[in-house]
Amino acid sequence: MTCSHFAFWPARMPVTLAVPDTTLCDNLQVSARRYPDRTAIIYYDQVITYRALNNEVNRMAAYLMHLGVTKGDRVLIYMQNSPQFIISYYAILLCGGIVVPINPMNLTDELSFYIKDGSIKTGLVSQELYPRIEPLLAASCLERIILAAYADYCVNPSVDAPDFVKAPRLEVASPQVIPWMEAMQMAIDVQPSPEMAGSDLAVLPYTSGTTGEPKGCMHTHKSVQANVISAAFWGEVTPESIVLGTLPLFHVTGMIHGMHAPIYMGATIVMMTRWDRRTAAHFIETHKCTHWTGISTMIIDFLSNPQLAQYDLSSLIVLTGGGAGLPEAVGEKLYQVTGLRFVEGYGLSETMAQTHFNPLDRPKPQCLGVPSFDVDARIIDPITLEEKSPCEEGEIMLTGPQLFQGYWNNPTETKNAFVKIDGKLLFRTGDIGYCDEEGYFFIVDRVKRMINASGFKVWPSEVESILYKHPAIKEACVIGVPDKKKGEEVKAYVVLQEDKRGTVEADDIIRWAQQHMAAYKYPRQVEFVASLPVTGSGKILWRKLQEEARNKASLED
Repeated sequence: MTCSHFAFWPARMPVTLAVPDTTLCDNLQVSARRYPDRTAIIYYDQVITYRALNNEVNRMAAYLMHLGVTKGDRVLIYMQNSPQFIISYYAILLCGGIVVPINPMNLTDELSFYIKDGSIKTGLVSQELYPRIEPLLAASCLERIILAAYADYCVNPSVDAPDFVKAPRLEVASPQVIPWMEAMQMAIDVQPSPEMAGSDLAVLPYTSGTTGEPKGCMHTHKSVQANVISAAFWGEVTPESIVLGTLPLFHVTGMIHGMHAPIYMGATIVMMTRWDRRTAAHFIETHKCTHWTGISTMIIDFLSNPQLAQYDLSSLIVLTGGGAGLPEAVGEKLYQVTGLRFVEGYGLSETMAQTHFNPLDRPKPQCLGVPSFDVDARIIDPITLEEKSPCEEGEIMLTGPQLFQGYWNNPTETKNAFVKIDGKLLFRTGDIGYCDEEGYFFIVDRVKRMINASGFKVWPSEVESILYKHPAIKEACVIGVPDKKKGEEVKAYVVLQEDKRGTVEADDIIRWAQQHMAAYKYPRQVEFVASLPVTGSGKILWRKLQEEARNKASLED
C-alpha cells in the first residue's frame, strides 16, 4: 500500500472520513428540512425547490407501496436525466426497494435480461422509451409500468429543450401502465417507511457487459454514501454550489456527482436530459454553474463549439471527470478557455464511481489521481500477485468503503473478482497501470485491450493521446487488427474537425504519426468516420470497432 500521496493531500483535508450509517433517503429529507425553499433542480429553466422535491418523492413512494413494493424488491428505472429520474430513485429507496438503473440505450432483448435477472415486477419508464419495454409486459415477470412524460416538469421552457422532452403525454390504454401524474395525484394514506440501515442494499448498477453478460453490482446505502461524502468534500461542494448535471444518472459517476452529492449538501442541480454543447454553455452562463463533472468526449465536443467564446464561463470553479483520460492537448485548450485544469478521477461500477481523484490544486494530466479516503490501492503483478515498485506496471487492485458486496446472482464471478493479499480481499479492476513516486496512479490500458505487434506491447490509449495533438483530429479510437506477419497491426478510427473534413487524407495522418511515435506504435491503417460509437455514459466502444474490424478481416481471408 502506498502512502506517499499524503504529502500532496489537500491542506486541512482529513485523510479519513467516517461513513454515515444513515440511508440515502435521509440525505434528501435533511436537506429539505434545512433548505426547504432553496432550488434543488433547474430543469430547462423550470425550478423545483427542496420542499417540492421531497414532497414528490413522498407521494411516489406512497404509490409504490400501494402497488405492493416492499423492502428488498428490485425496481427498474428506465429513463433519461429528468426530475422524474431523481424522484423515482429516492421514492424506491424510501419504500426499502433496490434501484435498478438501466441504460436508456438498451433495447428490448437487453431489457429482458435485466428484468429476468432482477425478478423485476415494477418499472418507472419515460414515454419515449416505452415502445422498447412494452412487449415485455406480456413476455416477462414485469407486471406494471409507471409512465413519465418529461413535459410534465418542463412547461414552455425558455431554453430550447429537445423535442422529446417537450412532447405531450402518451396515452396508453393498458391496465398495466399507470400515467405518472395519475400516480402522483392519487390520495393515498402514507404508510410508514420500512426500517432501513446503511447495510441494506440500495442500488444495482450493471456493468457494461463488454466481457460477457452484464453483472449487477450490489451496493448498500453505506457503500454509496462513502462516495457521496467523499465527492462532496473533495470537490468542495457547498449549499451555494450550482452543479451542471450532464452525465447520465443511470451511470455511477452521474449518480454520485450529478445527483447524490448535490442533494447531500443542499446544492442546486442544473439538469440536461441529453448532452448538447450549446445548451451546456448557455446553462453555465445563465445559471452561474460552479461545478461540472463530465467525460473527455463531452469536453472535446464542448471545446469544438465555434461559438464558445461568446459565452461567459467564469463562474466555473471545479471541473472534474473520468471515464477515459483527457488528451493532454485537449486539456491545454480547456485551460486556455476556462483557466481551469481538468481534474480527473478513476472508478468503476463495482466501486460506485471514484476510488481515486486528483487533488484540485495539484492535478496531473492523464492521471487517475491518488487513492480516495480510506482506499487501499496497489499495483500487483496479475500472474505472480507480487506488489510492484513505483513506476512498474501491473494490475490495479484495491479495497475501500465504496466497494460493492459482489455480483447479483453470480457467486462465481464474485469469487473471481477478488484476491487475498496480506490478509485483505482486494478487488481486481482489470486495468493495467502504475503508481509514480509521489503516489499518483496512472492507467496504461485495459488488460484485454493491449495490442501485440511483432511482440511489442502497444497500449491504444497512449497512441490515442498522441493522435489528439494533431490539429485536424477531433476524436480517435485505436484498436488492434489481425496481421499475418506481425500478429496484430495498429489501426486508428478518426473523426476529423468539421473544418478539416475533405482536406486531410489518411496518409497525412499516418505520416504525421510516424514522426511523433515509435515505429512499432504508429497506426499503419487510418479510417475516417463521422462519429465513434459510444456507450450511454459516453465511453467509446472500442471493442465494437475491434470486433467489426476482425470480422471484416476474417471475411477477406
